[in-house]
Amino acid sequence: MMLVLNVKAQSTTNSPYSQFGVGNLTGSYLPQFKAMGNLAYGISSMGGYQNINISNPASYSQIRLTTFDVGANMDLQNLSKGSLSERNFNASLNHFTFAVPVSKTSALSFGLLPYSDLGYKYTNTQMVDTFNVNHTLSGQGGLTRAYLGYGIQFGKHLSLGVNMNYIFGDLQEVRAAEYPDYTGFLNSKRQTDNSVGGLVFDFGLQYVTQLQKDTRLTIGYTGGAKTILNTSNKVLSTRYKFDYIGDTEYRADTISFQDAVSGQLTLPSNHNFGFSIEKFNKWIIGADVRTAKWSQFTNNGANQNLNNTWGFSVGGQITPNIRAVTNYLKLMDYRVGFSYDKTYININNQDISTKSLDFGFGFPLVSARSAFYKINFTTEIGSRGTLQNNLVKEKFVNFQIGFTINDRWFQKYKYD
Repeated sequence: MMLVLNVKAQSTTNSPYSQFGVGNLTGSYLPQFKAMGNLAYGISSMGGYQNINISNPASYSQIRLTTFDVGANMDLQNLSKGSLSERNFNASLNHFTFAVPVSKTSALSFGLLPYSDLGYKYTNTQMVDTFNVNHTLSGQGGLTRAYLGYGIQFGKHLSLGVNMNYIFGDLQEVRAAEYPDYTGFLNSKRQTDNSVGGLVFDFGLQYVTQLQKDTRLTIGYTGGAKTILNTSNKVLSTRYKFDYIGDTEYRADTISFQDAVSGQLTLPSNHNFGFSIEKFNKWIIGADVRTAKWSQFTNNGANQNLNNTWGFSVGGQITPNIRAVTNYLKLMDYRVGFSYDKTYININNQDISTKSLDFGFGFPLVSARSAFYKINFTTEIGSRGTLQNNLVKEKFVNFQIGFTINDRWFQKYKYD
């Protein structure tokens, strides 16, 4: 875990498309939901284990045991443009979540997980007079989401929930002009550090009805209003030189410094719908649709002309025999799904989309008294962008692993 935390402090993505908006959006999906193609809004329960469905806080009302879930993420990535290609690897702590029942029909959940990732660096070489100049644009950082949520069931069918989220983090960008072939030349750099923080609320509801004695239908909706976050913007412009080897930077002087100018960042409204059909402890299938008005996004008063987004997911899970004793393969969960998202980016009249095929497994572990344990492993194979119009195509393979604990806390035992 210490290794993962150390890696998390660095850039967690290498994507030229993350320079737009607030970076590449990660979504609020634990591995067991991502393995079904990010299926979540219409899921109230999954098999015999309790799972924390952050995407729809109304689902918290179905949690009957204290639930803890922590996990990590690994990302293999290949970038290509024309005849050029590059490979990258990143790893990070992915989530830390916790839920505890408040009553027989309600539960409270809180945790920490990423909201967006920002990390890129690319260079264009131009000829100015008779000199080669490298214009480098780079960025790193991202936003993190800390949440506190509550869900409660009314009657036999309807559940409502709300998440209070604190979105925070740093979005850093560096623009540099360097003379790589000329020792002693002064290079210039402009570094912008935008610190973001503020509260965002999202609401959810689910309607659950029995189709048969052991089969039920869940219909879900979540939404959030347009929200303004506070920002603190710092800008530092410097001139610098490289040593004779060319790998050590020496600052010559500071051109200008702008310290902590307050501003605002606007996050858009969103609406999401989903449904699932579940046969208790056997299988679940469903589909989701999601939309967000990212044309409302502004950063310190500047509208970045982002597009509205939409996407969909289809997927499911099957558990052959949850009561199998001698055959472990029948005890396992098998998950598969597909996800498509049109992002808020349009370059050269080309919409940038992300699509992925997801699959994964749930590995139950030996239980101890009232506690139940499971390891959830997910593989996501997908792509972002296109090679058309001289753009970059990203191909990625993401691995996520999560550890889930269900236990009955705050109960006094008569016999120990």
